[in-house]
Amino acid sequence: MSKALEILKSPFKLKLFMLAKLPMGFLAGLRIEEITEEKSIVAVRYKYLTKNPFQSVYFACLAMAGELASGALGLAQVYGSKSSVSMLVVNMEAVFTKKAKGKIRFTCSDGILIKQAVAETIKTKEGQTVIATSIGRDESGQEVAVFKITWSFKAK
Repeated sequence: MSKALEILKSPFKLKLFMLAKLPMGFLAGLRIEEITEEKSIVAVRYKYLTKNPFQSVYFACLAMAGELASGALGLAQVYGSKSSVSMLVVNMEAVFTKKAKGKIRFTCSDGILIKQAVAETIKTKEGQTVIATSIGRDESGQEVAVFKITWSFKAK
């Protein structure tokens, strides 16, 4: 667990990881601002590569940030695990409540649920799913979007 968190917490190592494994996230400028076993915060800014014609952050860029907020927690659990565990998004629901301008921070606090699902799939070898919620807020703290990402974990 600590090796994955070390990579995700280091801006330089995260950029290399994203360039190699998540190039669109790299281009969009996604940043992991905080990550622990329990929670992560991922930011995306309104800029040339993330804008839409309505002067706000394009919904797909918001979705990338919302997914990464929960996915980083899953990655931190499966990376370096003694058992090989695959993870995959199997469903996504989104609600957009306000125009996304400026810097948007997505917070996911479902790390413990993800940790339990990974432990359970390793123990039973049966697939597990977790619905992780990522809430996006603008710089004033107002909610702009909520993503419910259903992750599937399966020990190989």
